[in-house]
Amino acid sequence: MFDKLINTIKEDKKNWARFHEAFIEREIDSKTILLREGEPAKNIYFIKKGCLREWFNKDGKDITFQFFLEGQPVASIDSFMSNKPSLFTIESIEPSTIISIGKEDFSELFKIYPEFKDQFHDFIFQRFSNYGLLFLSRIKDTPKERYMDLINNHPEIIKRIPQHYIASFLGITPISLSRIRNRKPY
Repeated sequence: MFDKLINTIKEDKKNWARFHEAFIEREIDSKTILLREGEPAKNIYFIKKGCLREWFNKDGKDITFQFFLEGQPVASIDSFMSNKPSLFTIESIEPSTIISIGKEDFSELFKIYPEFKDQFHDFIFQRFSNYGLLFLSRIKDTPKERYMDLINNHPEIIKRIPQHYIASFLGITPISLSRIRNRKPY
């Protein structure tokens, strides 16, 4: 979605002059907080290189509930759209290159390029569908089944994400994850 948007704007010289400064590219270190739980989201981020996670604090423990890799947009959508406090934190897991755009510029893009509004809506529906599947998996699947799903459907997460974040995502301790990994074959 994002690459297509940038290419379309670049072809439109008049609007590229307006928007190229709205897209802010920056390199960030691992463990960089882009949005804190409780603060309103002011930006949508697109991952050019790297990996981010969304997490929330429960009784002093951070609970990871989503990972994002290259090419994916990341935001607290509800907070971004309604200016409510975010229910979670967005943090980089590894050194990353991100591109951000603020709310006003993002809204203006939809006015000038309405076709991207439809693509954004498709992205929102896909995100909600993914969250629904994650929610159901947390209820009906065992931690081992959830781990197997990661291996089979998201091997890049297994390869790149530190084990303690994967354990948090699965809803188990790192020791329990280690036991699952040591019980071969999966």
